[in-house]
Amino acid sequence: MKKSYTVDSKSNNMRIDRWIRNNIIKVPQSLIEKSLRNGKIKLNKKKVKSSTKIKTNDLIDLYNLNYEKKIDNISNKFTPSKSIIKENEKLIIDNNDNFVVINKIAGISVQGGTKSKRNLIDIFASSEIFKNTKPFSVHRLDKETSGVFIIAKNRETAQLFTSLFRLRKIHKTYIGICHGEVEKNSGEWTENLARYENGKKIIEKAKTIYKVIDKNINSSLVEMKPITGRKHQLRKQLSAIGNPIYGDKKYGSFLSYKSKNINLMLHSYQIKFMINNQKYTYTASLPDYFNKILKIKRLRFSNF
Repeated sequence: MKKSYTVDSKSNNMRIDRWIRNNIIKVPQSLIEKSLRNGKIKLNKKKVKSSTKIKTNDLIDLYNLNYEKKIDNISNKFTPSKSIIKENEKLIIDNNDNFVVINKIAGISVQGGTKSKRNLIDIFASSEIFKNTKPFSVHRLDKETSGVFIIAKNRETAQLFTSLFRLRKIHKTYIGICHGEVEKNSGEWTENLARYENGKKIIEKAKTIYKVIDKNINSSLVEMKPITGRKHQLRKQLSAIGNPIYGDKKYGSFLSYKSKNINLMLHSYQIKFMINNQKYTYTASLPDYFNKILKIKRLRFSNF
């Protein structure tokens, strides 16, 4: 049995595997790729790869697929209260026609998942700010990391930001408080980081430019500018040199017990980019708990 679908303008330039997961079937990536290889999923009557971008009015055919049609599962979607929506709207640094910039608080995920229900995308989807559209996530920020975060208001802007990130035209600055005294006051961390995806080990090159703002024998305050955007990049790199971030339960090793009840001391402080020859710079103030730890650790931070 064949089922056919026509791509609408909202899905223009989306990967075909993502379109399938979002609109038709909720199955693992491996099954989608197998179906594409076997010709059970075709684009405009042709076999294509999972990374192929679809266009408006393209025809997608599904042959003899008995997967259950995807239905929005209300129990998996976070429905925020009015107070939660208002609380997050107060975090907005800028709100324009194409995107919103917020000072994300620690402890909230960007998107919903099996381990996290409360998330920014579902919250802002219910906000009046996105009344005639929907929020699009354009980059990552760990659940426990606070600071500058961008949410696009339309697919075109989301695609633009994705391209800017890929071309490294968006410059981010993080501030972190870590255990011990970082030996060198400035420099570059360049190394291969490992991560696992579906049980497969993946090695990726990571690069970060850093500068120590202040330090003492017990702690260091570090400014970090990641050139690449690997998962947990800054946390892994600081841990690798023996100076894990305070509050890091995953990469803090034996030092984690000392910061059991401390937030992750990593903050996305500033972001810079240019669109149509216009420069944008957004800075997110440090959380109160961050300033408190600075005082306890006797570290000084001056805005730059």
